[in-house]
Amino acid sequence: MVEDNNRGNDSTKVYANKAAMDIEVPDTTHQISSDSWLQVAFVLTTGVNSAYVLGYSGSIMVPLGWVGGVVGLLFATVVSLYSNSLIAKLHEHGGVRHIRYRDLAGYIYGKRAYSLTWALQYINLFMINTGYIILAGSALKAFYVLFRNDDQMKLPYFIAIAGIACGIFAISIPHLSALGIWLGVSTILTTIYSVIAIVLSIKDGLRSPARDYSMPGESSSKVFSIIGSAASLVFAFNTGMVPEIQATIKQPVVKNMMKALYFQFSVGLVPFFLVVFTGYWAYGSSTGTYLLNNVTGPVWVKGIANISAFFQAVIALHIFASPMYEYLDTKFGIKGSSLIIKNLIFRIGVRGGYLTFNTFIAALLPFLGDFMSLTGAISTFPLTFILANHMYLMAKGDKLASTQKLLHWFHIVFFSIVSLAATVAAIRLIVVDSRTYHVFADV
Repeated sequence: MVEDNNRGNDSTKVYANKAAMDIEVPDTTHQISSDSWLQVAFVLTTGVNSAYVLGYSGSIMVPLGWVGGVVGLLFATVVSLYSNSLIAKLHEHGGVRHIRYRDLAGYIYGKRAYSLTWALQYINLFMINTGYIILAGSALKAFYVLFRNDDQMKLPYFIAIAGIACGIFAISIPHLSALGIWLGVSTILTTIYSVIAIVLSIKDGLRSPARDYSMPGESSSKVFSIIGSAASLVFAFNTGMVPEIQATIKQPVVKNMMKALYFQFSVGLVPFFLVVFTGYWAYGSSTGTYLLNNVTGPVWVKGIANISAFFQAVIALHIFASPMYEYLDTKFGIKGSSLIIKNLIFRIGVRGGYLTFNTFIAALLPFLGDFMSLTGAISTFPLTFILANHMYLMAKGDKLASTQKLLHWFHIVFFSIVSLAATVAAIRLIVVDSRTYHVFADV
């Protein structure tokens, strides 16, 4: 039997199919089933169109070129929508809502899968959160350099400022649904830096001579760069926390989540593709890992774009940190307004401590992109593609046609191979770059 997990705050037991061990699944102290599908769609879109998009012209298009980049992005769009929809459709599998990714995995496979999924998801989200702090710090430094280009302020200092800003925001916003108006603010900020990046890129592209679009590097390094960029494709479209986001949506949860996903992978991708493609078109293989460093134009315009990217990164980080916040708040029974003294002290200590560690790692390893490629290979690929397809097979196997089963198995095998290849490429990249970069580098 599966007990109703919407009663009070008592723990419930969800029994995994064909497993000998039961798994304790506590009710959440966070707000669930309160958001419209459109608000959830903007949560998803905020994650995709975050300030990370300013780096994809360099990290995806440059290694892959026009053909590989366009085909890769379109392929990643289709398979990401498909895989995320599989997870969304399993949200009420077995007659109970699975509001966490690990809950769903534990219900289908058992306790070991529950723990492994939580570990993979934690690593994935931790690295994304750390990357956001680096991104916010880089945007803040770019803003500073526009007005005062000296050696007084190094990147680690800006990363520390970004970490403080993220901590203040995390303490003030109790849970994912409480973002509310901040999603609107995020959309405005995204529009600002996207429009500025697009317009200035087009202006530069029209004035520039013919660009070089060849893929840089020797033949052997090209192969590893191409494989490594596959991890960036995964990061571009996937949150790794579909059940956690779906938990906030109103009934009917599956139907509404599908609406949100369709919005994310249609309207939500328009600014994404415009920024990525115009940036690469304008600068070719010389496109940097932060597009706003390539564009030329009025200082005040570039300043607005950079400061918008900074604040948007602070908001977006909160989305990807929310599973950890939910875990800690539920474990210690923290709920309600962030202004309650007990809650305020707890969030300052716990969330502040978590983000302090994120910030330290971000400052220590500001070339974290290499490690994020490794994270994408060992955690994002398994969570988003391999596990999603296999869980759907396990849950719906008897109801699927043979062609559908074959398609899921093809995805499992194909992405397992890609994950392995991307792991090797990412490790090689870390080894190569470790000879160039140093800890607390001002990159």
